[in-house]
Amino acid sequence: MELKDRIEKAVELFKSGYNCSQSVVAAFADMYGFTEEQALRMSASFGGGIGRMRQTCGAACGMFMLAGLEKGATDGKDREGKAANYALVQELAEEFKKRNGSMICAELLGLKKPEGSSVPEARTEQYYAKRPCAKMVEEAAQIWVEYLEKQMI
Repeated sequence: MELKDRIEKAVELFKSGYNCSQSVVAAFADMYGFTEEQALRMSASFGGGIGRMRQTCGAACGMFMLAGLEKGATDGKDREGKAANYALVQELAEEFKKRNGSMICAELLGLKKPEGSSVPEARTEQYYAKRPCAKMVEEAAQIWVEYLEKQMI
């Protein structure tokens, strides 16, 4: 699968009912040796701005999970590895904020305060019309593809 096709796959996953984080992670999971089911499970808690608390955007969280798979330190004493991963996450976060104005779910949704419910909304035409989430998924996947393409040069 071409890298740019993974952007479309992420959006399709979101539109088929998966949360924003799941959609981003699952679109790239096979590149890191994960099945789609494993990717969906490990990223499930980050939708809705982490557990629907409207904190850090789930699409951004998915992108950060991919950064860990790409560059995460596996030795607890590897300070250089940790620093490299954190630098990548900060770079990705900055780009996400630059493109979208924020990476806080509530701000992206225009909410004054979180809804205070753990129950996700039904995915209707109205849901998709009023939510920028598909765009956030697309942006996070696009930023990740751009990062990967830069690594290939």
